[in-house]
Amino acid sequence: MKILVTGGAGFIGSAVIRHIINNTQDEVVNVDKLTYAGNLDSLVEIEQNPKYAFEQADICDRQAMERVFEKHQPDAVMHLAAESHVDRSIDGPAAFIETNIIGTYTLLEAARSYWNSLEKVSKTAFRFHHISTDEVYGDLEGTDDLFTESTPYEPSSPYSASKASSDHLVRAWLRTYGLPTIVTNCSNNYGPYHFPEKLIPLMILNALEGKPLPVYGDGMQIRDWLFVEDHARALYKVVTEGQIGETYNIGGHNEKANIEVVQTICSLLEELVPAKPDGVIKYSDLITYVVDRPGHDVRYAIDATKIEKELGWKPEESFESGIRKTVEWFLNHPVWWSRVLDGSYSRERLGNR
Repeated sequence: MKILVTGGAGFIGSAVIRHIINNTQDEVVNVDKLTYAGNLDSLVEIEQNPKYAFEQADICDRQAMERVFEKHQPDAVMHLAAESHVDRSIDGPAAFIETNIIGTYTLLEAARSYWNSLEKVSKTAFRFHHISTDEVYGDLEGTDDLFTESTPYEPSSPYSASKASSDHLVRAWLRTYGLPTIVTNCSNNYGPYHFPEKLIPLMILNALEGKPLPVYGDGMQIRDWLFVEDHARALYKVVTEGQIGETYNIGGHNEKANIEVVQTICSLLEELVPAKPDGVIKYSDLITYVVDRPGHDVRYAIDATKIEKELGWKPEESFESGIRKTVEWFLNHPVWWSRVLDGSYSRERLGNR
């Protein structure tokens, strides 16, 4: 197959591309606008592979999307391009409405036009796989409740509301136009190449520099943590074996309170980097509780029974093994994250690659 991946220079998208190029015979076309979160450094290991192609383009640009479909003739789309940081969505929701809603609409229309032009065999085989989040479901009330594929939507932030909207659009394009779509909703990802504004890499890098480790509220917000490489395997399973019209929840079976995650990182750093920054006695002394963000959901947790039962996928990493791999990766790849922190990764962009 030839798979068009939108947002392929992002955290999850780059993991998907690395997985496909390194583990399958399929070709990949990476379409990415290269916003602040798009980092081609995350694809260095495969960028010269003949099965890989890159197109710098905005999913909101209909002409650009039609050109990409016409030029590359993909057999499937994996749509990951999105604005995804909740705090940024609170401070500036406009970009989330534009990319996540208008961008998804534009991509759907370009894909539909292309799909309608295909011959019968190719048309039947085509898939549009939309990658979404468990945040569309809102907050879980009970301590034992889990999000299932039939959980009603109740988004809390501009980010999750925009993703909920995009999910509805994708399903409407199947119902109204017959476009063969599949939706997946995942829990919190973590792992190598994670953008440093997110919780886990932020804690690792702040601790290494002796900076405060800011924790919202009391830190008891619970998330289900999914190692990004496990997620990449699941997404490939869905796009190649999933049923049209179905939704698959993808979770890591690893519920942890935010404060527990931060404390685990501190413990690992005590073991792996005992030589601390000046003035730091214990990494955990850097933990600082800050005012909670507006509308902060207390608990997310996914029931991933369906994808395990129907497609045979389950996560390989426990939280303990995955977080150790993640911390070790950041310790061993200072060039990658230092280029993000100083901005040099984004100043170079495509022209100097």
